[in-house]
Amino acid sequence: DYNAAYRFADYHPFKEALMAITPYVNFNGNCREAVTFYTEVFNAVSPNIMTFGEMPPDPDFPLSEDMKKLVMHTELKFEGGTIMFSDVLPGSPFTPGESISIMVSSKDEKALRRYWERLKEGGTVGMELAPQFWSNLYGFVTDKFGLGWQLDLEN
Repeated sequence: DYNAAYRFADYHPFKEALMAITPYVNFNGNCREAVTFYTEVFNAVSPNIMTFGEMPPDPDFPLSEDMKKLVMHTELKFEGGTIMFSDVLPGSPFTPGESISIMVSSKDEKALRRYWERLKEGGTVGMELAPQFWSNLYGFVTDKFGLGWQLDLEN
């Protein structure tokens, strides 16, 4: 019965999980505008915004001044949940409404690596699971069903 399952989940001793699953939505240059709108709609606290200009410079991938202003990452917390957002860089594939991926943040590196190995079977790796300047371990993969997954080892 649904109510019994709900009560069980509510009072289960493992309710504080080692992992969080979060929607991650991409925009085509208007992320800041969208997040400002959602902040007002949900009466949320204005989030911190990290821009692509804050990344360490990469001589193999120079950024224009306009690209530096785009949102690399932000997250909006409201009603007990979190939604993460970013802009795609110019020239990156983007289809409105199909620009969402699932973010899996975990403190368990072995589990994260296991998820990674399974998700990349028959899929396409967008960014190898590796240390990044913002994360001890991060990767992006599109699985064999076309769903994007971001895996992140929590610090």
